[in-house]
Amino acid sequence: MQNKYVNFISDEHFLNCIALLYKAYVKAKGNITKKAFFVNKVDTIKLTFDAGFNKMSEENLIKAEVLRQIDKSINNSIGTFHEQILGGIEGFEVGNLSGFDIKAVDNTLFADIKNKHNTMNSSSAESLFQKLAHYADTYKTSKCYWVQILAKGSFEEKWTGDINGKEYGHSRVFKISGDRFYTLLSGQEDAFLQLYKALPIAIQDYLRSVEQDKKLTEDSILGEIKTATEASRRSILDQITFENFGYYLGFDKL
Repeated sequence: MQNKYVNFISDEHFLNCIALLYKAYVKAKGNITKKAFFVNKVDTIKLTFDAGFNKMSEENLIKAEVLRQIDKSINNSIGTFHEQILGGIEGFEVGNLSGFDIKAVDNTLFADIKNKHNTMNSSSAESLFQKLAHYADTYKTSKCYWVQILAKGSFEEKWTGDINGKEYGHSRVFKISGDRFYTLLSGQEDAFLQLYKALPIAIQDYLRSVEQDKKLTEDSILGEIKTATEASRRSILDQITFENFGYYLGFDKL
């Protein structure tokens, strides 16, 4: 029977990966209460500029800010999604906190997956290279990869260079873009494109199978803020500024 979504993993596995990410989104939204929304101090000066220069209503500003905070917490889950997808390809498995993200079951490949190319500082890069080199030295037939899902080009090349003032290089340590890594594991040149094209269909299929919470988090927080404005007679931005910075000189009079 032909798969509906992609050719390199089963439809069941594909939907299971989407389900795990959906739960991460639900959890992230659930964690953004009004108290949590304010905990890091909302930059209402910036929001004022956004309102004026981007011609956004106060309500849309708050919704956008809530989504921005959710996005910060969901980024790691996107990387995990790719790990789960790739771990479903025959001959490979997920690391599950074993020091690697993906490995070949015969130990001929180890990989660490980063969603974006620029998510590591020099110390993190040095640590990652040393870890991959250790796997390469331990498993003499293995190739070890730093995977950049969203890279600045399409490539597979040896990872060499100066990191923290030290020159690094290993004959079997590589860096590779997301499209090439999907191709490497699946044996299909268009594997990453298959994923991209299948996601909207699979997401809608999954959402139809679950009972969705119609009360969105951003609306819930906005509702709490608007309730407060009814009593205080402040604007939405003034209310947020008051609740965040009411202890600043003169701000108690907002």
